[in-house]
Formats: sequence, structure tokens, C-alpha cells
Amino acid sequence: MTLHKILKYLALVIGVIGLILWGRVLLAGDDAIESSAAVQASVVSPFLYVAYLVFAIIVLLVLFFVIKGLFSGNIKRTLIAVGAFILVVALAYLLTDGTETQLSDGTMLSANGHHWVGAGLVTFYILATIAILLMVVSGIRKLIK
Repeated sequence: MTLHKILKYLALVIGVIGLILWGRVLLAGDDAIESSAAVQASVVSPFLYVAYLVFAIIVLLVLFFVIKGLFSGNIKRTLIAVGAFILVVALAYLLTDGTETQLSDGTMLSANGHHWVGAGLVTFYILATIAILLMVVSGIRKLIK
């Protein structure tokens, strides 16, 4: 059996389990879940465990295929791409500042936390802009050819 078939059957089983647990959540209703911790533990917790399981499987598969790709492909290009990403994150970190901020729930966000949140947003904006520009350039090249 190939890996594709195994993953397809695993996804089907996890999907059916998730569908059954979702049905249990719907049948319990909002009021019962919000009012009773016992109902919450018996209905919502298994649903969350399935979500954690799916997340763990995805992370493991991504790590496996990334490491497999590193050793079978061109490691120089991979290291250049990782270095460019680190450079973008460092640039975004340098462009932002951090100030202690009070959150809406009354807790305080540290200056360092605020700095990293800003750096994450600026990193996203930089990478999104690069992606959009590359799509435009690619489209123009196709039109020219």
C-alpha cells in the first residue's frame, strides 16, 4: 500500500470521528455546554483531542517531507531561502518598536511581546508584497511570450 492510500484512509477515519464528535456538540446545544463543566468535558474535549491529533500528524508530515526534500534536493538553494526569510524577519524586527500595552481584558502586553507582534505583522506585509509582485511579474512575462 502506498503512503497516499494510507493517508487517504487515515483522513477518512479522522474525518468520520470528527463528524461524529461535531454531531455530539450540536446535539448538546450551546446552553448545556456553557453552563456545565461536565458536559463541556465530555462533549468538547474529545473534539479538541481529535484537532490536536490532526495538528500533530500535519506537523510530523511537514517535518518529514521538509527533511526528505533537504537531503534529496539542492541544499544550497534551501539555505539561501531560509537565510532570506531570517533576513526579512530581522528587518521587520528592526523596523518596529515595542511599548507596553494594556489589552482589552485588562492584562498587560510586555514591550517585547508588542515588538514581536509588530515584527510578525511587518514580516507578513513584506512577504505578501513580494508574493503579489512576483505574481504580477509572472503574469506580465506570460503575456509577453
